[in-house]
Amino acid sequence: MKRTNTRQIGEVLREYIDSMSMGRKLKESRLEKIWEEILGKNAASLTKKIYIKKNVLYVYLNSSVLRNELLMMRESVIRRINEEVGEELIKKIVLH
Repeated sequence: MKRTNTRQIGEVLREYIDSMSMGRKLKESRLEKIWEEILGKNAASLTKKIYIKKNVLYVYLNSSVLRNELLMMRESVIRRINEEVGEELIKKIVLH
């Protein structure tokens, strides 16, 4: 018997994730890895805490020097994060 309703597992999982509204949360959970990829391990190690709330990325840092650098690079960091996740996840960054 030939199956006519076959689909790839990735397609089925994407549909399930979308139907359960989990896609955005999964993207947010990747944030720490993306943060390290963008900044590098040394700079990312100076980050105490990072989280997203209502499209705002809150970043708590141990270094005032890094904070000043990120202030100047803020727009490019937002753009790179959003490109990595494939949607406009971050609209603003608040540095502490």
